[in-house]
Amino acid sequence: MLKSKFITVNDSLQKGYKYQLVEPVGKKFDLRFKPELTPKQMLELGVFGGLYLYDCQKEFPRGWFTKAKMVNKKVTVEKNHDASLNFFKVNASQPLAVWQKKGWLHPQDPRGWFQWYCRYFMGRRTQDDDRQIKRWLAIKRHIAQIKNFCRKGDFACRRKQRQAVLHWAYDSRKI
Repeated sequence: MLKSKFITVNDSLQKGYKYQLVEPVGKKFDLRFKPELTPKQMLELGVFGGLYLYDCQKEFPRGWFTKAKMVNKKVTVEKNHDASLNFFKVNASQPLAVWQKKGWLHPQDPRGWFQWYCRYFMGRRTQDDDRQIKRWLAIKRHIAQIKNFCRKGDFACRRKQRQAVLHWAYDSRKI
């Protein structure tokens, strides 16, 4: 039986946010949710221009960041995104302000889907899980487009779309 653990978050976007880990790390996922990459693998490959999780690394295992492609200076939420750190060397992200303006973010995960995934991977479960898993499932339409228009392994084909798919824990290097 898993002994639950409580996490308290204090970073630039959340102060005093608390959540409980109720499942083992990387296990007991919703049956529909089968990510191909772990958060650690995603960070090592290069996602979100090296900016994601820049100021909340204490919340997650130190090992996630030992080989992560991250910006290496103090940054702000809207600045210093470096697309050269992405696996496909292109920007496939919208600024956080766009996501905030469109109402796509929830207070429990103010950085969006990847923050939700990192916390879910660690064992947190919330009422927002179903919505986030449905969003993850919807990315399959982009995988179909890559498969329909690109030769397998042609990383020059639809690089931005491949990078976006990578941001959602699908391994677009295998497409």
